[in-house]
Amino acid sequence: MEQILIVEDDKALSQGLCKALQDQRRQVIACPGLSCARAQLLCGLPSLILLDINLPDGSGLELLREVKAQAPGLPVILLTAKDTDMDVVEGLDQGADDYITKPFSLSVLRARVNARLRGAGYGKAAVLELGRFRFDFTNMVFYAGEAQVELSKTEQKLLRLLAENRGAVLPRSVLVDRIWTDGAEYVDENALSVTVKRLRDKLGAQDVIKTVYGVGYTWVKEHG
Repeated sequence: MEQILIVEDDKALSQGLCKALQDQRRQVIACPGLSCARAQLLCGLPSLILLDINLPDGSGLELLREVKAQAPGLPVILLTAKDTDMDVVEGLDQGADDYITKPFSLSVLRARVNARLRGAGYGKAAVLELGRFRFDFTNMVFYAGEAQVELSKTEQKLLRLLAENRGAVLPRSVLVDRIWTDGAEYVDENALSVTVKRLRDKLGAQDVIKTVYGVGYTWVKEHG
């Protein structure tokens, strides 16, 4: 199933976009800002992103750079109230696949979205194959060898961070901040240790997910 992520802080516009783009073959998810969008992307890459440039917690161009660094082939269409050549060029230079200036026709936007999805076929690509492991974050299907493994949302977030940053040591504080993004003021520091243990045990990955004592955790690079 295709998935479209809409990052737009105008509630009425966001609802209109969701209604215009939703159909039986497609899931549409709306986020009002960068922090929500980043949390959603940890759960899996969408087929396409509609991204407003002016957001309450930063510029959409920041998220554009992050997405294109991680997944260059993922189509991103910018939504902007600006129409100067400089704004358009900056967005395209940073990897945007298209842009549309507000106000716009929903039927025109829908046609552009459908064209990008036909050209990209991206929804099938968010798969990591690391040695004996195969992780499909889009469809949330995970294999250790021939065995399919069921992972919780929290375990999926942890796995994605470790696997996509393999070889790097991720500090405990960074992992806690990126995984528990529900606004909770306090997370028991033992929660991360428990989640790591469960993920290791489910995948049989004791030789892959290593503890760097006093710092954090890493996915050993030679294992993928």
